[in-house]
Amino acid sequence: MSGSFTAACVQMRADVQIKPSVDQAIALIREAARSGAHYVQTPEMTNILQPERPKFFEAIRSEDQDTSIPLFQAEAMQLGIWLHIGSLAIKIGERQAANRGYVISPDGEVVAAYDKIHMFDVDLPNGQTYRESAAYVPGDVAVMADLPWARLGVTICYDLRFPNLYRTLAEQGAGIMAIPSSFTVPTGEAHWHVLMRARAIENGAFVIAAAQGGQHACGRSTYGHSLIVDPWGKILAEADHDEPAVILAEIDPTRIADTRGRIPSLANGRMFSVADVP
Repeated sequence: MSGSFTAACVQMRADVQIKPSVDQAIALIREAARSGAHYVQTPEMTNILQPERPKFFEAIRSEDQDTSIPLFQAEAMQLGIWLHIGSLAIKIGERQAANRGYVISPDGEVVAAYDKIHMFDVDLPNGQTYRESAAYVPGDVAVMADLPWARLGVTICYDLRFPNLYRTLAEQGAGIMAIPSSFTVPTGEAHWHVLMRARAIENGAFVIAAAQGGQHACGRSTYGHSLIVDPWGKILAEADHDEPAVILAEIDPTRIADTRGRIPSLANGRMFSVADVP
């Protein structure tokens, strides 16, 4: 694994229906490829953002019946790129779905599939309730993919808040962390940049985070601000708005070993116990 490459984030605004969402994603993927990207990442929920549960389950399909996956495989082959679909809603039961990401090689092969591990379940003081686990079944396996240039750790959105996942991926050789997301505006304004930079710094890894952005047809607003961050925590590229867009940055994998040599926290970690304090 060697050489630099150009990475792109597709920032989009998924619809309540699948076809317009996929059409939008493909148009932006093609734009990224025309701009010279070798690796293109789309956001969490690339295929749909539909909060009404009956309509959601009516729209989505099982993996073997989903029509968007073959389309994305064909795009990867035609464009000659590594295409990372941040996640799709995939039906796995009558009222159950997986929030599943796909890494597709330039020959159209799905080389990695990852089901989001951490579910966003919360009751807010203002009375709002989010229950991701009411529709989605969480995964329980961390996933990596070997790109030609470096090993990719595959995660999704809310995983960002669980640093042990990224440390485990880094310890297993991941030097690039993919964090495709669909962040709310309040949490994005408060935490998006600092958490993305923290995951990069503490693991000496690049972070690539394509995001949903703007006012969606369902009424929900997402934060946007797709990011590419280097292992020292420097922002290499950012969408400084919430509109659909493509951002690109040159990724030099030698920066991973260089940064980990300067701050060898992966090598210096130690096991410890916790004192039983009254």
